[in-house]
Amino acid sequence: MKVIGIIPARYASTRFPGKPLADIGGKTMIQRVYEQAMKAHTLTEVIVATDDERIFKAVEDFGGKVMMTSPSHQNGTERCAEVAQKMDADVVINIQGDEPFIHPEQIDLVAKAFDGVHETPAISTLIKEDVYNNELLKPSRVKAIVNNKLDAIYFSRTLIPFSFDSSKASSGKYYVHLGLYGFRKDVLLELVKIPPSSLELAENLEQLRWLENGYQIKCAITNLESKGIDTPEDLKGLTITG
Repeated sequence: MKVIGIIPARYASTRFPGKPLADIGGKTMIQRVYEQAMKAHTLTEVIVATDDERIFKAVEDFGGKVMMTSPSHQNGTERCAEVAQKMDADVVINIQGDEPFIHPEQIDLVAKAFDGVHETPAISTLIKEDVYNNELLKPSRVKAIVNNKLDAIYFSRTLIPFSFDSSKASSGKYYVHLGLYGFRKDVLLELVKIPPSSLELAENLEQLRWLENGYQIKCAITNLESKGIDTPEDLKGLTITG
């Protein structure tokens, strides 16, 4: 089984224009993501997918592999699919370009979900167990519900499961979704042809489109956090070297 990693990276971010080229301890963000991905044991290749010449050149300058993609893509999944279509691969891991501290072990967890002898999922992703806290209530922290086989049942920006008895909420077990995805290549190429679904539009969560259309999403549990960079303020106070 050949597994490749694709890092979608665009320049035109509303909250943080030029984010992939932001300096973090002397290296661009995209370089740090790339270098972390290259440490994953399961990946045979890592490619940056971009629509911007500045990002393209920056990746070439540090010796990374990069491909230009259409500027019309609506999201990273579509950008990954364009690159995947041209690659010899069985599984594609979509690695977010704004997570410079992603752990290689997390990438391997997502990739190993496809190692099953008798059955392999259509899609895999990561969840992390959490306890009731104020951060968990934020819409930016996407929550997940899974069954006993760790197949995703639902994702939401609201707190799920809802505790009818509010006094029990603080003792419940919750899962936070981490936006790292693995796809069988054939499935990825199918997904980008499906129009947005009603649940996706309601929650602004692309993975709900896949669930509504009957695709299995296998979840792996990690105990590692990965700090994403959404705004310039997220870079303040970072002291990273190497």
